[in-house]
Amino acid sequence: MFRIINFTYLLRYVAIATTALSVFAYLGAEKVMQSDIPIVRLLSVAPWVVLVVILTMTTNFISRPIWRLLKRLNPSLYPDLNGTWEGEIILEDGKAIPARAVIRQNLVQAQIDLHTKTSKSLTLETTPVIEAGQCKIYYTYRSQPSNVKWPSYTGSTILDVRNSALKNAKPLELSGYYFTDRKTCGRISLKQTSTKTDVEVSYY
Repeated sequence: MFRIINFTYLLRYVAIATTALSVFAYLGAEKVMQSDIPIVRLLSVAPWVVLVVILTMTTNFISRPIWRLLKRLNPSLYPDLNGTWEGEIILEDGKAIPARAVIRQNLVQAQIDLHTKTSKSLTLETTPVIEAGQCKIYYTYRSQPSNVKWPSYTGSTILDVRNSALKNAKPLELSGYYFTDRKTCGRISLKQTSTKTDVEVSYY
């Protein structure tokens, strides 16, 4: 199992990138100013380099274009799931309930807000992974029914990410079986309809 972000490697890469970029910034400043700059100034550059690297990884505005470019160069990379999704939840008895969702994802975390006409589900934990070349997302959630007399419950699912390696414009799809602490189960099926994340998808 390969997580989209391995924090051991992440810390190593941040340290390497910080050192390399700080040295390049120091040498560049020396060249532009055409004079020797005390090496101690290198220490004042490093925090700003760290800030830039962290913002790049955690800010969608910066990370998504980089992610999109890398995905074009290497289709096997984990896809950008940001956007609006529509589909259905199929219950144990076969009844299908329309569903909408918004996924907000950066290089460090992912959040899924799933809505139906009878409930809202908020993310407790999401883990994007790649298993044997198949992109998946482990998703645990808390569902709050619209009827205040009904208790909330938790559930979990492993969603397969389909069409992620295709080079055509076919939309991404998520599908998987879910299980809840109410001893119920069913299937979730969603298709990406937009890459926008500032869309209201609530039914109530």
